[in-house]
Amino acid sequence: MVLKSLDDDQAEEIVTLPLAGKSTIADYMVIASGRSGRQVASMANKIADKAKQEFGRPARVQGLQTADWVLIDLGDIIVHLFKPDVRQFYALEKMWSMEPESTPAHPIPRALVPEEQQ
Repeated sequence: MVLKSLDDDQAEEIVTLPLAGKSTIADYMVIASGRSGRQVASMANKIADKAKQEFGRPARVQGLQTADWVLIDLGDIIVHLFKPDVRQFYALEKMWSMEPESTPAHPIPRALVPEEQQ
């Protein structure tokens, strides 16, 4: 329902991240962008309305006032809707990708690594 609604509303750069087994907050996270705060707010309201109609449970929505970043908590699914500049600034996809970086930002000095691990 979430992905169809976002597609119908012409959301941009829709990303789905599986969280099951990685986090207890939800099973999936969906991240998408809207071209303006007005579009972001409209998409959020539609998802919240559809969740209530189709599943009988109200969604918890935060951030509608400014609509730069709107979070919709559907229980098993967390939806983040952003204006493009805000999405780029927070980079949630990178934070939640859970892939190790090729080089650590702050390598451990060799003197602090136990000999058996060197």
